[in-house]
Formats: sequence, C-alpha cells, structure tokens
Amino acid sequence: MFEHIVEFIRNLYPNQNPVPLHAPVFIGKEKEYLCDCIDSTFVSYVGKYVTQFEEKTAQFTGAKYAIAVVNGTAALHVALQIAGVKYGDEVITQSLTFVATANAISHCGAKPVLIDVDLDTMGMSPQKLEDWLKENVVIDSKTGKTYNKTTRHLISAIVPMHTFGFPCRIDEIVEIANKYNIPVIEDSAESLGSFYKGKHTGTFGIAGILSYNGNKTITTGGGGMIITDNEKFAQKAKHITTTAKIPHPFEFVHNEIGYNYRLTNVNAALGVAQMEYLDKILQNKKETSIRYENFFKNLEVKFLTEPKNSIANYWLNVIQLKDRNERETFLEFTNNNGVMTRPVWRLMNKLEMYKNCRTGDLTNSFWLEDRVVNIPSGFRN
Repeated sequence: MFEHIVEFIRNLYPNQNPVPLHAPVFIGKEKEYLCDCIDSTFVSYVGKYVTQFEEKTAQFTGAKYAIAVVNGTAALHVALQIAGVKYGDEVITQSLTFVATANAISHCGAKPVLIDVDLDTMGMSPQKLEDWLKENVVIDSKTGKTYNKTTRHLISAIVPMHTFGFPCRIDEIVEIANKYNIPVIEDSAESLGSFYKGKHTGTFGIAGILSYNGNKTITTGGGGMIITDNEKFAQKAKHITTTAKIPHPFEFVHNEIGYNYRLTNVNAALGVAQMEYLDKILQNKKETSIRYENFFKNLEVKFLTEPKNSIANYWLNVIQLKDRNERETFLEFTNNNGVMTRPVWRLMNKLEMYKNCRTGDLTNSFWLEDRVVNIPSGFRN
C-alpha cells in the first residue's frame, strides 16, 4: 500500500524529486515588484508595497484593518500584548499546535494552559474548553475578570488555532469566551483562504494573525499579519511594532516600549505579487485535495476533509494511519523514497519547556499525535 501511495504522489508532482511537503511558487510579478522596490530605495518598512499588502489582505479576509509584521510569531506576541496579556497571566491554547503559539504566550511572560482538540477539526474543542473553565476558574464579581481557582492567576486570553488550515468551531469558542469575559486571539497562521460559516478565519475574535513563512499558502519569505475590526487595536499594533515612535519629521521620540517588528517593503513586494493570484493557488490546492480524497477512498487510510460549515485552504493535506507503529513505518518509507511527509507536531506538554503546564483532558490530542501525517500539498504546475 505504501508503494502505491508513493507512486500516486510522485505522479501528482512529476517534475519534483524529492517531492517537497510544500514548496513556494512564484508565477506572477514577484521579480518585477522586487526590482521596483530596489530601484525606489525604499527597502525597509516604509514603502508602497507594505501598504498595498495590508490593503489587499484586509480586503480578502474581510477584516477592517491589517498590520504587516516580520512573522506570525511576532504578530501573535503583539496581538496578545494589546489584548492585555501580562507577566504571570495564564492563556488558554491547545496542546496540538506548532510551538510558536505557546512561544508567543511565553514572550508575554504568561503561562500556556493546554486544552484538547476536536478530532475532525484538530482545533480547540469548545466542549473541552467549557469543561475546563467550569472546573477550574472563578469570575471576580467586582471586575468581571476570570481567574484560575488554584493559582489565582488571571486568564487573560484564549488562543485557538486553525490547524493546517482546517477551521475550528471558532464561533462556539468565542461564545464561551464571552461568558467568562476572556478575549479571543485567533492563531490563523496556517489558514489564509479558510472560511467558517462564511467568515474568514481570524475575524471572529478581537484579532487574528496570519503567517507568510516560506512553506505557507503564499509567502513573503518571512512575514506575518495582524487582522482586526477594532480601530484602536489596529492603531496600537502599528504603533508598537514601529518601535512606538511618535511621528515627527526629524525627532526621535518614543512613548512606550515598542518592537522593531514591521514587515519590510522588500518582503511585502513578494506578498503583493502573490496576493494577485491567491485565488488560483487556493483552487489548485482544492483540486489536489479532491484527487487525494478520491485516491484514499480505496485504501484503509483516512483522508481528512473540511469539516461541516467550513471552507479549508488545505494548506497541508492530512491522513490518519492506524496507529503510531504504522505512522512511523509510513514516514520512514515515504521519506526514503523521495516523498517528503511529516508527523503532526509533538504535543506542547511533551516539550521540555512546557511539560509543567496545566492541561485539560488531552485524549484526542494524544490519539491524533499517534496517527496524523502531512503529505505533499504544494502548488501543482
């Protein structure tokens, strides 16, 4: 069976050896815009392409505001800080996630609390979230803020992730969060082009973030974006990611601790070019997912499709194998035969720096960790 799968994937990507998991594609005006950027000498964060990239992203996602930054982790760090996350707080996220989610929480000096995911979305489970909150928190009657009953630490944010571009049940999560007066910041780093009940991921909470790493649906080499409908949030994000400098023709005055996080015009030039054919990329990836779905119907391997009420971008296609032994055998065979495949990330509570984090019941996360594998998902020429 594994030989059959390798043969099918190599036929999908006939000119690539080895077949990468997700290679970037440049088929538009990237070189033209890069040369224009260089000729203009505006290669840092001041330049027309940064503005255009933000405008195109806001228009595509339906968010009122978009703020371009150096990467997705920085975007999440800043969004959490603006949401009010402070040193010593606790932030609820999921154990099945890329480490950047937990790292951004840690950059704020807060502690991740790790919640389980749903099997079909691989994103935060609303039921598991509500169960943990009912058992572990108390709402202060005077301030309305929510505290961990055991640690007495403030629960200052909830960060669900749209795993591999599959939307989680974000509306239910936001509804639960609102009961406890906890802001939601969406880690939508992997889900550009994914929609839930007609709305783009990242637009349900008070803010969301996107990533444009080299392996994402579109890329700026390295880059991220904060998206929000809140004008004050957007203004604050732009201000503190630009070293908190007060605008002035020549004086250097900064009114708070800021970050040098703004995206450069060079990176944004790539992003503008890629946004011009994002719909083509998404359609191409959807067609690939359909071919995979039809292929795996005839095998004893489950191929994950977009959950109900969702449009997934199929950033990385996902299969589930029988158990960890079959997963390991499959990973070794495919990678030894010119097809790059990867397991899902090791759970956050298994990493050295997060092993002592508080967790809920993680039954689904452990089950998925033993079985989930990503298979090649890039643009097919």
